Amino acid sequence: MTEISRNGGTGGTHPGRIGIGLDLDSTHMKILEVLRENGRISVASLAERVGISRANAYTRFEALRAEGAIKGFTAEVDPVKAGLGITALIFVTVRQQMWKQFRAELARMPEVEYCAITTGQHDAMILVRVADVAEVHAMVTDRLANIPAVKATETVFILDEVLKRPYVLPSDRERARPARRPAPETPGDVPLGKMRFVQAAEGRAALRKDT
Repeated sequence: MTEISRNGGTGGTHPGRIGIGLDLDSTHMKILEVLRENGRISVASLAERVGISRANAYTRFEALRAEGAIKGFTAEVDPVKAGLGITALIFVTVRQQMWKQFRAELARMPEVEYCAITTGQHDAMILVRVADVAEVHAMVTDRLANIPAVKATETVFILDEVLKRPYVLPSDRERARPARRPAPETPGDVPLGKMRFVQAAEGRAALRKDT
């Protein structure tokens, strides 16, 4: 987004608030939704898509950057076309007193795209992208296994990446929530939680027929 991506900053420290001191509202969310589709959009086009003035769009965008809600812009690369057709998740059990060493060794592995500390049976999950299965095998048996901080590993190969979003927003959930429709009523049905009263004369007539 070359037209409005000047003067990056770190801004304030209040989560959910932007640098100009306002809470994120629906307009900020709409800006983030549009940028998710096209991070190189111009200020004029962004303002038109969101339905605000160009000055307002620029001010809000810069405030989102200053606050750190927008961390930066990068290219989205297809790993397969880049020659990295094999993706695997490696779950690692780390010796608890050696986390610093584990982090340092991991930072030196260019195959690692992502790492997260997790709960459960293992302590960390590593996502790696390589050219073939042999590279995964070598990484696990020759490199990870020789790190003193690594106690055990478990490797899972990814067959297909079904869904991958750049990021999700609170507004996504609101938009996807189905509208509640009232249940159709048929004659004689009594809606749940309501009562239907019958006149006394109707009850007496039915009683006379029975006798």
